[in-house]
Amino acid sequence: MVYRSFKSSALSFRPMRASCLASGTRSFHASPPRGVLYAKADQQTFTKAINAKGRIAVVDFYADWCGPCHQLAPVVESLTNEPNKSGSGFPFDLVKVDTDSDEGQIIGAKYKIRALPTVIAFRDGTPVSQFVGALNEAGVREFLNQL
Repeated sequence: MVYRSFKSSALSFRPMRASCLASGTRSFHASPPRGVLYAKADQQTFTKAINAKGRIAVVDFYADWCGPCHQLAPVVESLTNEPNKSGSGFPFDLVKVDTDSDEGQIIGAKYKIRALPTVIAFRDGTPVSQFVGALNEAGVREFLNQL
């Protein structure tokens, strides 16, 4: 096996196999899927997010005028970020639905949203758990660990 080494005065590079240089291919390692934030989701985005396989969609129903929604939002965002996972090991996607928008009102009516903030967790398109009101960080963490 022939190795080629490339050196610079400031940098030293790992040698590459000659077969990699000739074929022009390199291998890359796949990282685990990252959590996705869907801000101000419309009907199409909402449907896509809640039906994702192997993931849990945490849907935050909010309004701009809602004070408790503004308190809850940063807590939910930080706890659903990577590397946090549900108690069952699934990664989270955070979907934010503005209930003041036309599409947000339609989605909210479908899931009978009567108070804000309301958070519903979906797995494979099915609601699995929810809470209403602004929980503290420990309460949100416990909710996410139960999923």
